Amino acid sequence: MLHVDPIFAATSAVPASVLAATPPALAAGAEATPPPFTVGTVLTQMRLDSWLALGLVLAAGLYLYGVHRLRVRGDRWPVSRTVFFLGPGLGGIALVTVSGLHEYDTTLLSVHMIQHMVLSMVAPIFLALGAPMTLALRTLPVRPRKRLLAIVHSRVARVYSFPLVAFAIFVVNPFVLYFSDLYRYTLEHAWAHELVHAHFIMTGCVFFWPLLGLDPLPGRWPYPARALLMLLSVPFHTVLGLTIMQSTTLFGGDWYPSLNLGWADPWDDQVLAGGILWAGGEFVSVTMLAVLVVQWVKQSEREARRVDRELDRQEARERAAESPA
Repeated sequence: MLHVDPIFAATSAVPASVLAATPPALAAGAEATPPPFTVGTVLTQMRLDSWLALGLVLAAGLYLYGVHRLRVRGDRWPVSRTVFFLGPGLGGIALVTVSGLHEYDTTLLSVHMIQHMVLSMVAPIFLALGAPMTLALRTLPVRPRKRLLAIVHSRVARVYSFPLVAFAIFVVNPFVLYFSDLYRYTLEHAWAHELVHAHFIMTGCVFFWPLLGLDPLPGRWPYPARALLMLLSVPFHTVLGLTIMQSTTLFGGDWYPSLNLGWADPWDDQVLAGGILWAGGEFVSVTMLAVLVVQWVKQSEREARRVDRELDRQEARERAAESPA
């Protein structure tokens, strides 16, 4: 006897008009709409099959190998730098890209904004504090070390690491992404969405590395100029966050409404996303400003001690020259 699956029969009889109304995410062949956003789903839906996860594991392995080589030859490497680089640095990137949050980065704009904040502002700060370039210069053989120095001091690196250029890229990029059709394109194409994640990381590194990093970079500004540049970035997050909160159109067009989420409203979620960008951006900027001031004070103290030692040596030489007379 021929058995006909009732579910197959029902779906095969669906009119073309109904299929045309299928949400874009499902029509493109993506996975089904995720369940309601909870802590449990974030912790359980981890993925390790992305190229970004492979890059994080490779970066952590190379960093630890460099630290190991220094210890083998008897050199010391500050533990705090290793903790910063592996913990909030690489760990922060993994938290928003490898954990269950990735299931919601094209479903909730607020989750995407959390990714934006971590990838472009939080993780790059701690990556810079880890001083990976200094570690590489201390552990690489002669030829790779010369190549790395040539890249660091190249004209392209000088241009992109110049604070004003990095500041312009850091400020303009979000407006170009969210206020154009580019954001909708990243929602529809997974490879473009992953590329945006990498772009966030690179943009944050280009901006924060010259301001805060410990690595030897060309054209680094003095601390007063760095603090002023960081202060100028504070209103940017306020303007962008308030613009998103008060927008009368949904970002991504009809993408979010077409998902038909019964547990989230696209308009409320967009207001929440703007609030996250506003509050998070100001918190990170003010914290960074405080860190720069502390570094400035410590550098002034070190410079004062260096001048005192030089004066003491000069005075000792003068006494030694007067004693025979």
